Amino acid sequence: MAESFLITGGAGFIGSAVVRELINSTDHHVVNVDKLTYAGNLESLASVADHPRYTFVQADIADAAAMHQAFADHQPDIVMHLAAESHVDRSIDGPAEFVQTNVVGTAVLLEAARIHQNALQKRDVEKAAEFRFHHISTDEVYGDLGADSAPQSLFTEATPYAPSSPYSATKAGADHLVRAWQRTFDLPTLITNCSNNYGPYHFPEKLIPLIILNALAGKPLPVYGDGQQMRDWLYVEDHARALIRVALHGEIGETYNIGGHNEKTNLEVV
Repeated sequence: MAESFLITGGAGFIGSAVVRELINSTDHHVVNVDKLTYAGNLESLASVADHPRYTFVQADIADAAAMHQAFADHQPDIVMHLAAESHVDRSIDGPAEFVQTNVVGTAVLLEAARIHQNALQKRDVEKAAEFRFHHISTDEVYGDLGADSAPQSLFTEATPYAPSSPYSATKAGADHLVRAWQRTFDLPTLITNCSNNYGPYHFPEKLIPLIILNALAGKPLPVYGDGQQMRDWLYVEDHARALIRVALHGEIGETYNIGGHNEKTNLEVV
C-alpha cells in the first residue's frame, strides 16, 4: 500500500537521497518541505522533479503556520524529519541559527505532527494508528568515537549522550524533544542516529568533497589538528535505504543507530 511521506530537508544531501530512493524504487508519494538554505540544492532532485508522485513545498520548519498548512494540505502518513543545520564549524561561528532550526524547528514540527494525528484520530482511527514521525539524527550526539576501532568502542543505542559542539548539542536537544513528545503525548516517533555520510551531491565544504576538489585544483588539503579524529563513514544511498526501512517497519519509541563500520581517522581518509 502506497504511503504519503512528508520529508523535511529533502533538498539536502541525505534528504535528496531519500527522496530519489522513494520515487525511483517504491510506489510511495513524497512531499519535500525545504527552506532552500545554502545546503539545499534542487539540482540533486532534477531526475524526479517532474514525477507525478513528487511535490515540493518551500517553507521553514520553524514557521508554525507553514508547517500546519503543509500537514493540512498533504495529509502525510509518515514524516521523515531531516531538515537541520549540520556543519560543526558553522555552529561555532553562529550557534543561534542552529538552535533556531534544530531545536525550535523540531519543536514546531512535532506540534504540527501532534495536531495532525489528533485530527486524524477523530475521523480515521485506523490511519491515525499507522501515522509515524521519524526523526533523523547523528551519532555526534554521543561525542567522539575512540581511536580504538574494536567493536566494543563503537557507539550503541545505549551510549550516553556527550555532545561537544553547538551542532551536536542542538541535535541532542532535538532527540530529547522527540522522546518527550512520544512519552508525554503518545506521538508515534522513531529516532535514527547515523555516522558520517558521503556520496553524490555532498556539500563541498564537507571533508571528502573538499579534499577531492582541492586535490583536483592543486590546492592545499586542509586537515583539522593532527587529523587523528576517528569517524565512521556511511554511503549516503545505503543510509537512505536504511532510513526508509526504519520509517516503514521500525518499532515505535525505538532508536536505531545506522553506521557503515568504516572507522577511519580523518588523516587516513584524506
